[in-house]
Amino acid sequence: MDNKNAHSVARINDCRIISLNRHHHANGNLTVVENGVELPFDVQRTFYIYDVPGGVERGGHSHHTSQQFIVAISGSFDVTVDDGRDQFTYTLNRPYQGLLVVPGIWNRLHNFSSGSVCLVLNSHHFDEKDYVRDYDEFLQLKRESKE
Repeated sequence: MDNKNAHSVARINDCRIISLNRHHHANGNLTVVENGVELPFDVQRTFYIYDVPGGVERGGHSHHTSQQFIVAISGSFDVTVDDGRDQFTYTLNRPYQGLLVVPGIWNRLHNFSSGSVCLVLNSHHFDEKDYVRDYDEFLQLKRESKE
């Protein structure tokens, strides 16, 4: 996908669940994520979201270039992806599965269970210019790409 025009080509079907290998042990399970192996990008930034109050949403943006891999490390939450035309909601509740969100897709995280922890692996370092935080601006980028 040409990241310069991600909003013009990104569709919700470009987002997908990726299952990571689980290593079962009598003393607990282990899941590994290595750059260039499990994900279609090298991880440049990692953050996690926790202690989200009931009814609060996170996300609510799209990216021009960054890809994200979102995992429910503990508990569960929903991620709604939106391409300006279609929407789909994924429920994340397994620490060995995550949702790949490509550039040009609006996403919002909601319906957090008590005690949930959301891990986000990102393809780029933080850059505020990479974010589209206004939904109307997002829709405008989608419209401009069709002209």
